[in-house]
Amino acid sequence: MADYMLEDKVAIIAGGGKNLGALIAHQFVDAGARGIVVHYNSDGSKAEAEKTAADLQAKGAETMLFQGDLASQATNITLFDQAKTQFGGVDIAINTAGVVIKKPFLEITEDDYEKAMNANAKAALFFMQQAGRVLNERGSIVTIVSSLLAAYTPLYGIYPSTKAPVEHFTRAASKEFGDRGISVNAVGPGPMNTPFFYGQETPDSVEYNKAGAALGKYSKTGLTDIEDIAPLIRFLVTEGWWITGQTIFANGGYTTR
Repeated sequence: MADYMLEDKVAIIAGGGKNLGALIAHQFVDAGARGIVVHYNSDGSKAEAEKTAADLQAKGAETMLFQGDLASQATNITLFDQAKTQFGGVDIAINTAGVVIKKPFLEITEDDYEKAMNANAKAALFFMQQAGRVLNERGSIVTIVSSLLAAYTPLYGIYPSTKAPVEHFTRAASKEFGDRGISVNAVGPGPMNTPFFYGQETPDSVEYNKAGAALGKYSKTGLTDIEDIAPLIRFLVTEGWWITGQTIFANGGYTTR
């Protein structure tokens, strides 16, 4: 049964068509949200995004689909302006999108750097910027980062380093947007049981990561599950609104600072 803590709220979810983004969208609607903008990047994600939007509509929510590369400031301006026009306002902005690159340090190319920086840092900056411009008073912004921000590990020289700027964006934005009551946070999951994780791992590295979390044996998969993260996002945009400017690691004891 819906608890209606998000009754009449509108949320934009970057990467909202599948995996964690789709689960967050469903939990928001179950909690009473009236409108969800489902963003997706590539044509390859279109079918999943359309299905998610249709499933949300079946629950009574109004939806808007938006395709675009968020590493463009202009694309973010269009996204937030169209959402505001369609729904009359936006309350919540969640960014789950990103790119993982795992390779030896000596093999990192300029193309790798540009791809990771665009997806993980530049897109996050301009998504957060436009959220701060458009969101209603007492809104919330949450960006998904990574628990690798606190890891001491090889082969991940580029992924967490291009997520690290989001911590600084989060602190600055939370100070600047606070006078309108907008909370801004980052959440760092541990290795998560989605295709996003498995694409660059080997069977051995998967098992290594499963053994890394203190609470791992209580997980369904040994990894962080999307069901572990979505309720935290929901909390941050409802009862946890007073938390702002923070990076929260939600990883079952995988890493800590």
